[in-house]
Amino acid sequence: MDLKLDPSRDDLPLMANTNHILVKHYVLDLNVDFESQIIEGSIVLFFESGNRFEKQSGSTKETCQSESSEACRFRMPEPCHSPGTDTRTFSPKTGYNDFAICVKGEKDTSGKDGNHDNPEQACGISSSTYCCDTGNHRNEEFLLVLDCCDLSVLKVEEVDVAAVPGIEKFTKSPKLTVVSEELRNQIVHELVTLPADRWREQLDYYAGCSQAPGCGDLLFDTDTWSLQIRKTGTQTATDFPHAIRIWYSTKPQGRSVTWTSDQSGRPCVYTIGSPINNRALFPCQEPPVAMSTWQATVRAAASFVVLMSGENSAKPTQLQEGCTSWHYYVTMPMPASTFTIAVGSWTEMKPELCSSKDLAAERSLSPSETDSRYVGICGHVEYPCRFQNLSATTQEIIPHRVFAPLCLQDACQETLLHLIPPCLSAAHSVLGTHPFSRLDILIVPANFPSLGMASPHIIFLSQSVLTGTSHLCGTRLCHEIAHAWFGLAIGARDWTEEWLSEGFATHLEDVFWAAAQQLAPHEAQEQQELKACLRWLRLQDEVRNSPQEMQVLRPNKEKTGHVSDSGSSVIKHGLNPEKVFMQVHYLKDFLQLLLENIPEEKRLGLSVENIFRDWLESSGIPQPLQRERQAGAECGLARQVSAEVEKWIRVNRRPRKRKRREAEEVFEKLLPDQLILLLEHLLEQKTLTARTLHSLEKTYHLPQQDAEVRHRWCELIVKHKYTKAYKDVERFLQEDQVGRWVHKQHGPRTCGHDLSLPSSLRLCALQAMGVYLYGELMLGEDARQQQVARRCFELTKEQMDRSSAEVVAEMLL
Repeated sequence: MDLKLDPSRDDLPLMANTNHILVKHYVLDLNVDFESQIIEGSIVLFFESGNRFEKQSGSTKETCQSESSEACRFRMPEPCHSPGTDTRTFSPKTGYNDFAICVKGEKDTSGKDGNHDNPEQACGISSSTYCCDTGNHRNEEFLLVLDCCDLSVLKVEEVDVAAVPGIEKFTKSPKLTVVSEELRNQIVHELVTLPADRWREQLDYYAGCSQAPGCGDLLFDTDTWSLQIRKTGTQTATDFPHAIRIWYSTKPQGRSVTWTSDQSGRPCVYTIGSPINNRALFPCQEPPVAMSTWQATVRAAASFVVLMSGENSAKPTQLQEGCTSWHYYVTMPMPASTFTIAVGSWTEMKPELCSSKDLAAERSLSPSETDSRYVGICGHVEYPCRFQNLSATTQEIIPHRVFAPLCLQDACQETLLHLIPPCLSAAHSVLGTHPFSRLDILIVPANFPSLGMASPHIIFLSQSVLTGTSHLCGTRLCHEIAHAWFGLAIGARDWTEEWLSEGFATHLEDVFWAAAQQLAPHEAQEQQELKACLRWLRLQDEVRNSPQEMQVLRPNKEKTGHVSDSGSSVIKHGLNPEKVFMQVHYLKDFLQLLLENIPEEKRLGLSVENIFRDWLESSGIPQPLQRERQAGAECGLARQVSAEVEKWIRVNRRPRKRKRREAEEVFEKLLPDQLILLLEHLLEQKTLTARTLHSLEKTYHLPQQDAEVRHRWCELIVKHKYTKAYKDVERFLQEDQVGRWVHKQHGPRTCGHDLSLPSSLRLCALQAMGVYLYGELMLGEDARQQQVARRCFELTKEQMDRSSAEVVAEMLL
């Protein structure tokens, strides 16, 4: 498929000038208001400037990254002043724990295309193109650029960190008499560079500085993708204030969070893993090289639970009647995009039985619990690292909590809770020390657009993993646990290289799950070979039905990791709506082939250059993988499925009235992945009778299986117009449709129909479970099936994620 891609729409710009100045720590102070669907408050940023920029203006002219032929230059803004604010809500002198508690307001009805609520806030910056020249302005002033969109920025000010009691310990003066910009920056420098063993003291001073008064408003402007801040007369990053406070509020339509209802119908909000990451939640530096720590205080009504990426298991603090405050912190530097928050009426799900052995294994270890016996020295920046703590290295099962709406309590008890200890223990047995000291798991609302998502200290799981057997839940849990090592503790320098984290996690989910089940080596090998067979089929389907440009794992090739002089760049295809449906970075997994299937003598022929060329920088299926699959014999579990398929074909060919002496077929019990493969093969059959479908349903109890199996079952129902089971299709579309699926499982099923959809719509329809079923229901031109599609969409469209809802709405036209 040859699809013309428009870089001005497909590529996501990263605007932050991280080569000039880096955020080392964020302090967020926020209120969550469900009535107005706004998160508002302040964020304090602590900076460290790069030494190589001390004598250089931070405003270097840059080349556009968006392949646009237009000149990308800022027009010189006229001096603009921050809008007036209600001092009761935005006074910097307000106490840290008393700020704007449970403020109720009206929904933000400002336009969706801009970041200003009125024209007076727009200070003359052109936003016609993504990239810009952060070049010389009047008087050669330094310009701080942060990634930001869908936010209403109200005020930006310098923070007087010198006003914090006891802060003089970070200066050479016993008493601060004359306070200068240089002194304030010196204080911040000393604070952000404190040794790792003083992390708690550091957090306390960060909190104190975040409450300090402002000492001067800063000029700011916004465009589509960034917030730009400057101080009159400041010419370099070194002289720019190293602690600033930004007062802002999110917008209801902001793309970093989603406001919705949980399975009990109660309101909730959470970060959905948006393609734009967190820049619509708070102004930040998005590039993965911008590693920072954070702490956050979040206030909400007392009926809500606040979960967040944090090392501590936060408990609510009562502030005033009906309102509580939650505080989390992180001492391990990570990209701001990994920050996650979820606020809702969640209930903690606790196992009915918990042994003393489990409790001992799960004893929490804080960063302060150091051990005198160190295992080794890590090569990363200094922080309280668990890999250097012997007590942490022996902790097989880290403390964990599970949260979900109360209505899912039974499902969590039956399917999820008992899986967590063995999956955590399995991960430890393979990789050793858990990078994070604790874990929260949240069953997110039905509109969550994937099966799972991992963030520091918290995993989101779809409700769809709670149905059927434990297989889908276990493999998904293992995949997300693997991301603690690959994707979080270790990550790519360039966001386009998703294969680095997803390839390892996909490989390790099989290894972890086999260990969690305590399978014998030959059983583990058989199950992994079966998985490889399924992934091979999915990869073939995706390669046949996706643009070649989207199949390349390393789209920037030799320019991967390259940035402009200031540090800005773009994520190739980061805004392309089809990218969220692509699974090639999960399935085009050369690591398993390299590590397990290639004999040592063949491995010697591999080089970095040909791995890049054949596996990462080319579309299609690599030749080594094609040769391996063609030469390899069908695994035992797959052969068993093939035998069962032949039985079903014989059953389907039998006439309604059979000879009395003809023996009944005896069907073998199949594993969940075998069931998926069986249904995949049966979907290739031109015709299956209603009698055969009824027998299939009864033999394997298909409506009670997990979501992946039930999806194949729904495909069979739709393809063969099996009206008696349309209720199963409706159930799937209402409970499991969830837009795009991580690990979607199929390619096209033409079913004899002409899939004459636009290429982008066709791709989306083919590569998402629920979205694909809508396409099949409509393309069959069967009035009853189309009625099912329209009825289900009317019931679920408000809960679907935005991109999936748009795709389905277009299908139904």
